[in-house]
Amino acid sequence: MARRVKDFIEISEYTSLDQLINTLTAIRDSLPEDADAELRMKGDDVFGRRLSISYFRELTAQEAECEARYSGNDLPAPNAELEDLRKQLDRVEYERDHNVARRRIRRVA
Repeated sequence: MARRVKDFIEISEYTSLDQLINTLTAIRDSLPEDADAELRMKGDDVFGRRLSISYFRELTAQEAECEARYSGNDLPAPNAELEDLRKQLDRVEYERDHNVARRRIRRVA
């Protein structure tokens, strides 16, 4: 599959150091080789902080099927008659009718 998606894993703020090391090691070992993983701290003092691991993964079969549905590869070819009409309409010159009164916008303060 040609496209990859970015997934996230979040680790809560209250975790012991040993548990954090074990969790990060397990996550690293389970990621594919070309995951290009990144670790970031997100959040603030008010809402709390979280460690966020983002990595790329291949699309699942269901995601690939949904992606193929909306890729636009199966759209019908443009109709030649419609293209001719479009070209004709592009050549029509448009002139504004200067006799039509312009609508004024009144400002009320």
